[in-house]
Amino acid sequence: MNFYKRLLLLVSINLFAFGSFAQDAVNNYKYIIIPTKYEFLKANDEYQLNSLTKFLFNKYGFTAFFNNETLPADLQSNRCLALYANVTQIKGGLFKTKLQIDLKNCDGKVIESSQVGESREKSYDTAYTMALRDAFETFQYMGYVYEPVSGASQSVVPVTETTPVTSNTVKENTTTVAASASVSNTVKSTPSAVGETETLYAQALDKGYQLVDRTPKVVMVLLETSKADVFVVKGSDAIVYKENGTWYYSHNDGTSVNSKTLNIKF
Repeated sequence: MNFYKRLLLLVSINLFAFGSFAQDAVNNYKYIIIPTKYEFLKANDEYQLNSLTKFLFNKYGFTAFFNNETLPADLQSNRCLALYANVTQIKGGLFKTKLQIDLKNCDGKVIESSQVGESREKSYDTAYTMALRDAFETFQYMGYVYEPVSGASQSVVPVTETTPVTSNTVKENTTTVAASASVSNTVKSTPSAVGETETLYAQALDKGYQLVDRTPKVVMVLLETSKADVFVVKGSDAIVYKENGTWYYSHNDGTSVNSKTLNIKF
């Protein structure tokens, strides 16, 4: 069996493994539910942090609601279609405000945790906002697309309502927007459009990497396999692998196999 056939076999095995754990992927949940109050704060939507959480999830491609809003019919009958967001303040770090976002399923299992967002600002209002935005980089670059799991069994739990939030409108901070306007969570390039001499930069994700160009635009997302230096390209019938010190992109459309070298900086 030649090297490429072994790679295809490996990819098939790993795709099957990914499917077996599909319900543990953020993409397999349709909604995000935001609480009206976080435990480390004293009041509903204090510093508009809850509103900002909802705003940023929606901005980065998710469908987010407060837990006291009128919810879609399918979510009303089955709350397990959603992940439940919570923001916690992380202790430690002199003169730093540190926040982390957790997404839990309806059984309370943590499906995804963000990086720890940090700020050295002295004002609570500014510090919490900046730390939350920093933590949200995890979800900004995730490339979320809802992918329902066919035949997946999820327990049906009714949705309850809580005290209304005091404010659910958040205005963009123009300084932050200007700083992040060039970054997008949507893949705008295609692997085939990338030249072999163009440098791509690998940014670590929870279970793989995203490759960005100099713009920076997300070119492709690489998913880990059980074999070192072999990745499945998310949303494509392709793999990226390293052989003899060189990275290769190989695509199989069912009729032909096309390969090209990639210049990747990790």
